[in-house]
Amino acid sequence: VRINKDNQLMVGSEYLEVSQLKAKAKEFIANPNDDVNLPEKHVKNIPLLGGDVMVTENHVISVTNDVGTTYQAYIDVQNELVAAYNELRNEAAKANFGKAYEECDDDQKKAIRDFIPQKISEAEPKKYGGK
Repeated sequence: VRINKDNQLMVGSEYLEVSQLKAKAKEFIANPNDDVNLPEKHVKNIPLLGGDVMVTENHVISVTNDVGTTYQAYIDVQNELVAAYNELRNEAAKANFGKAYEECDDDQKKAIRDFIPQKISEAEPKKYGGK
C-alpha cells in the first residue's frame, strides 16, 4: 500500500479510493478463493478452532507513504487496514464461537488471533518522483 504526496492510494499496481481499501485488504488477508497471486494458505493446528485450519499467516501488508502525504490520509489508511482485520476476526469468532470477537474469552481471542494475525508493516516515508 503506497500513499503519494497527493494522498492517492495505490494497492499493488492499482489506484484505489480509501473507501475500497478495507474490502481489498480483507481479500488479501483471507484469500478466500485460493488465488495464487495472494498469500498462500497452509495448515495450522488451532485446537479451539477444531484442529487443522487453513491460514495465511505469512502475509504482510506494507504501508509506505510519501514525505508529502498528509497525516489524515495516513491515519485513514491505517484505520481501514485495522478495520479489515477486526471484521475478519469478528466473522471468524461468530462462525466458530457464535459471538463477536470482543465477547470471546482470552483463549478464544488468542485462537482467532492465531487464525488471523495482524501484520502491518510501516516503511519510512519516501519521496516519490519529482524533485
